[in-house]
Amino acid sequence: MNTYHVVLYIHFISLLVGFSAGMIETVCLFRLRAAETLEAAAPWGRLAGEIEKAFPVAILGLFGSGAYMTSDVWTWSTSWIVVPIIGLVVLALQGPLVAGRRGHAVKAALMANGPGPLAPEARRMTRDRALWGAAFTNEFLVLGIIWVMTEKPGWGGAVAALAVAYAVGLAVAARLTRAPAVEAAPAAEPAG
Repeated sequence: MNTYHVVLYIHFISLLVGFSAGMIETVCLFRLRAAETLEAAAPWGRLAGEIEKAFPVAILGLFGSGAYMTSDVWTWSTSWIVVPIIGLVVLALQGPLVAGRRGHAVKAALMANGPGPLAPEARRMTRDRALWGAAFTNEFLVLGIIWVMTEKPGWGGAVAALAVAYAVGLAVAARLTRAPAVEAAPAAEPAG
């Protein structure tokens, strides 16, 4: 075993930490969306708030280990290294600046709601498009980055992979944040 393989292992562990935290965050979003009361929503909001602490650790681990491997074996001008770094910067910025802020807005709406059934504003905030968009584009960007790192395409392929991943994340989030259709009350039977 050499240093490169130890650092590669750290790189994989960092990836698993970040992606797993993202999946837990996704479960929290689905449970928040399904919650009918503050009591049902609160544990999922708390968990999402706790799990966000894993993302900076994962990003630093990925960048640090990736920087070592690039300096040791690869070059900093390689398309499949530069484009994922840009994706990692997007993740690092979008997480706290979009998802973090919108998550705090959801928390404020839930706290303003108080105990009991969720009012329309609180229910609307559990489907916040910016929050869901940031969460899903981050997860799909990670999948795009993994594809780029695995396939090692040229500049066009690397940029296209991350652009498609981001667009798919936005499309999925848009679909999942739609408010449910209001069911019409059944028509009364005419009197005889």
